[in-house]
Amino acid sequence: MNRDFVKEFLSYLAVERGLATNTLESYGRDLAKLADFAASCNKSLLSLDRGDILSFTKNLRLAGLDAKTIGRHLAAIRGLYKFLLLDGHMQHDPTANVETPKAWQTLPKFLTKEDVDRLLAQPDNSDTGIRDQAMLQLLYATGMRVSELISVKLADVNLETGLMTCLGKGSKERSIPFGQVAEKALTRYMPIRTKFLGKKSSPFLFLNPQGSQVSRQHFWKTIVEYGEKAGLGHITPHMIRHTFATHLIEHGADLRSVQLMLGHSDVSTTQIYTHVTNERLKRVYEMCHPRAK
Repeated sequence: MNRDFVKEFLSYLAVERGLATNTLESYGRDLAKLADFAASCNKSLLSLDRGDILSFTKNLRLAGLDAKTIGRHLAAIRGLYKFLLLDGHMQHDPTANVETPKAWQTLPKFLTKEDVDRLLAQPDNSDTGIRDQAMLQLLYATGMRVSELISVKLADVNLETGLMTCLGKGSKERSIPFGQVAEKALTRYMPIRTKFLGKKSSPFLFLNPQGSQVSRQHFWKTIVEYGEKAGLGHITPHMIRHTFATHLIEHGADLRSVQLMLGHSDVSTTQIYTHVTNERLKRVYEMCHPRAK
């Protein structure tokens, strides 16, 4: 009777490694695809070679899977063959020298300036529409992550200097310039914020009509709805972040300044650019961002 090596591997991960049920199910689905591929080649899992693994990943690409998902499949496959090698079922690893696809090879989508104009024209003049307008303007004006946007506090924004403090990943603070268009949208929103707050108190800049912090899920849903309404398809906050960076670079901004404004998490890279001052960031921003003025 043929042994079910995938089942044995998953049992090992559950018992010896204590992996979560969701992870085990994900590994199981990925390895089932490999087993089906092997069967289609009239081979067993033990007889697959490097060329077969490369053909399998090619099939995944042709099926429309992105680099991150293919990388997850490869992680499961490498784990399986490491298990089979250690258990003495194989002597050669077919995944050796098979490179994991780089996520950056799939370029993130971004919007044109005309697309941005259409998106930003969607919020109406209701109280929530004025708030949404301010949130969208600030998102495009700063390239913040959505988690950073909803966590902005009133004290973080200086309308006089045109700079805001952002608390990013790893609790690292950075200063980001924002232009006059975002400033006007924020100024228009401030009385709405006071109205939403009522007799409550909150440090957060963006509130819902109940006076509570706008949730990540709510804003994500909101931007998707505005994108569809504008005829732009499925828009995500990260797409706006990538658009911010792309438009700055297209208009002549240097990579050092853009990276610092984005707050990338790479420590060594961040250290290289610590000499870029806030004043320089403001000059670069005012010269290069389409909505700086």
